[in-house]
Parts: sequence; C-alpha cells; structure tokens
Amino acid sequence: MTTVYDVAAFDLIEKAANELKSFKVISPPEWAPFVKTGVGKELPPDRPDWWYIRAASVLRKIYLKGPIGTRRLRAMYGSKQNRGVKEERPQPGSGSIARNILQQLEAAKLIRNIPGKGRQITSEGMAFLDNIAYQLQRT
Repeated sequence: MTTVYDVAAFDLIEKAANELKSFKVISPPEWAPFVKTGVGKELPPDRPDWWYIRAASVLRKIYLKGPIGTRRLRAMYGSKQNRGVKEERPQPGSGSIARNILQQLEAAKLIRNIPGKGRQITSEGMAFLDNIAYQLQRT
C-alpha cells in the first residue's frame, strides 16, 4: 500500500491541490488575492492558485504530525522578518489563513476537530491523500 511517506512532498501537494479544486467547500475567500501570508512577508503570493496549494500542504502536515492546532500551523508557515539593520526575527504566519483553511477542510470532511488538541485527519482524508500517492507512484 502506497502512503504519503512514499512519494515526494512537492508532487503530492501539487496533485492534491488540483484535486481540492473540485471540492465546492474549498475556495479562496474574496480577500485572498490581496493578503500577505504572514507578518514577515513583503508581498502576497505570486501564484493565483496558492490557496489550494496551502490547503493541500496543511492537509499533508495534519496527516504527518496531527493533531495540530492553529498555533503550530502559524509557526510552521512563518518566516523571518527583515527589520533593516537589526537582527531578523522569526514571525508566525497568518492565523486567519490557517483558520479558514482548517474550517474548509473540516467542512469537506477531510479533517475533524478534537477539542483541546487540534485537528486530526479523518479516514476520508487519509484515503484521499493515499490515493493521490498511489497515482503518483504508478506514474
């Protein structure tokens, strides 16, 4: 049985992002083209489909390290902030993006909320990612 651990992360996330576009409940909000992904960033993302790529990446992270909450996701997707001549500091990623993606993945029944611990992947979510990994392994 092929799992997420058996394929390259980049290929899995790209293919999963394309598959997530078919879910009606997963869609970027109206403010998504204009927003930065964290305090440490200077510009918004270049790719127009960045929301689906981030959702696929979050789903993979929950598969590998779940249960995960918003705070840990913010730390994972954070970056260094350029403070001029002062030392750079790590800054967390956007909490709003993390929360919205988690809520959309939960509405799609790919993850579920465990009170006090965070989000954990469901059997449907595992099957979704494992099927994509199997398709990538075959090609």
